[in-house]
Amino acid sequence: MGSTADKISGIANQAAGKAKRSVGKAVGSRQMEAEGAVQEGKGRVQKAVGDVKAAAKSAAGKAAKTIKKGR
Repeated sequence: MGSTADKISGIANQAAGKAKRSVGKAVGSRQMEAEGAVQEGKGRVQKAVGDVKAAAKSAAGKAAKTIKKGR
């Protein structure tokens, strides 16, 4: 997955997890609350992976430009 796809999936999972957690709390389902919390955490991790990929790609691009200028 690319950095943008990871970020989008992460944000979607965070939102879905938050909604699931809220519904679980509203209906008194601890299992649903827990599943929502896990999904929300997964989303945070996915988004962080996307952020790291984007930063690495940016740094690689800057390094390539610097190398080209040096020639």
